[in-house]
Amino acid sequence: MKKAKTKMKSLYILALCTMVILSACADIGASYQPIVDGAPSASFQADLQACQSLARGQHQLDQDTMGSAAAGGLLGAAIADHDESGTAVEGLVGGALIGLVGGVSKSKDKREAIVVDCMKGRSHRVVG
Repeated sequence: MKKAKTKMKSLYILALCTMVILSACADIGASYQPIVDGAPSASFQADLQACQSLARGQHQLDQDTMGSAAAGGLLGAAIADHDESGTAVEGLVGGALIGLVGGVSKSKDKREAIVVDCMKGRSHRVVG
């Protein structure tokens, strides 16, 4: 019984650490500094701030991210239950955390693309 409590405590600590890391990365992708071909125009900084603000509006914990967490959790639970190396709950939590981190990574890419597309839309010669 004591061993089960220790495992659950470890899972809670792992989940808490992941949430702290994710919250620390809340601005990731939205602060992207695009590469410009040539000298930036006079309006570049103001436009960049507006485009970065627009990218911040793209939530990291969107449906895609939550779907990744759910799929990772189900897969982790199934593997742990089948493999008998851990409990289904441990697999569920571990898989969900891996899926969540993967979803946040995709969200970062989306935010960077929003900044690039927005800057191009404002006639800046952004190449990446």
